[in-house]
Amino acid sequence: MQTLTFAVLPGDGIGPEVMAVALRVLEQAGQRFDFALDATHADIGGIAIDNHGVAFPDSTHKVCEDADAILFGSVGGPKWESLPPKEQPERASLLAIRKAFSLYANIRPGLLYEEIADASPLKRERIPEGIDIVCIRELTGGIYFGDKSTTRLDNGEEQAIDTMVYKTSEIERIAQVAIDTALARGKRVTSVDKANVLECSVLWRKVVTAYFAKHAPEIELDHMYVDNAAMQLARDPDQFDVLFTENMFGDILSDEMGIICGSLGMLASASLGARKNRLDRPFGLYEPSGGTAPDIAGQGIANPSAQILSAALMLRHSFGLHEAADAIETAVRSTVKAGIRTADIAFGLASVGSEAMGEAILKHLD
Repeated sequence: MQTLTFAVLPGDGIGPEVMAVALRVLEQAGQRFDFALDATHADIGGIAIDNHGVAFPDSTHKVCEDADAILFGSVGGPKWESLPPKEQPERASLLAIRKAFSLYANIRPGLLYEEIADASPLKRERIPEGIDIVCIRELTGGIYFGDKSTTRLDNGEEQAIDTMVYKTSEIERIAQVAIDTALARGKRVTSVDKANVLECSVLWRKVVTAYFAKHAPEIELDHMYVDNAAMQLARDPDQFDVLFTENMFGDILSDEMGIICGSLGMLASASLGARKNRLDRPFGLYEPSGGTAPDIAGQGIANPSAQILSAALMLRHSFGLHEAADAIETAVRSTVKAGIRTADIAFGLASVGSEAMGEAILKHLD
């Protein structure tokens, strides 16, 4: 029997609630597919600030270092918003953990089941068969990780500077992730940039064009400016298969994708890097695309599906358990198709809480 060694970082808000449900699904999947869980819990984000004084304590770093993957919840909330920006949970933990483990590639599926197409703000006739897109976002470069400073000018004005930097090697390695993703799908990639304004985007387009021509000429590659991409995503999402872009643009477009897909409570993500785990597979961090939802935290009504689907991504990428991952994803879809839904995707049907949603998914997993 294979034992899966991974870190569990529930975080803040609804994180602990949906994480508990996801772990039960993993346990049942293990019984069916013959694997065991060796999951070590640790604090991250606001709860870590409360318990350890910092958002990403050394003890949590050690737990992650000793693991083969990280299953992440969510961090942040109103309680910590008054802290200096560098100390707030999102920046001091999530960005820190990406940097610590060089998690440069974010893979976010944008999947809207046909059965819940009414959850999307788009008219059903625009998405008659739902939505199926993947956004590949570079995660450790660009303006997020460039040098930052604030100075005061001679006239007394404050001036803030965020530096956007990309190197050829950074662009090429994320281009390969886009290629690998596209080869497993429709062999179509839309690379998004702002090459009519930004020097980084000029380099991005140049490098991406050359890299695809050399390494994947069979893939249909097109380029789109980010403002047009944002409009087209809202107008006709089915024109895209793999969206591929840099850090800041990816942050914005993937959240827009989340909205048109109906609910962030249904969207998972994987953040991968060059590091291999002890199974010689990608070490990664797997998290739902939504946030801590402090307005509903503690009420037991949050949708656990995104956390469960993130766990399925962990099984697929970091442990090579494709059959188990497929079974979990099918169980989630079957539950939704059966009309069992949390409030965010109910739309006229009676809604259930987190626990009941999880129990329904467990039954379909059986």
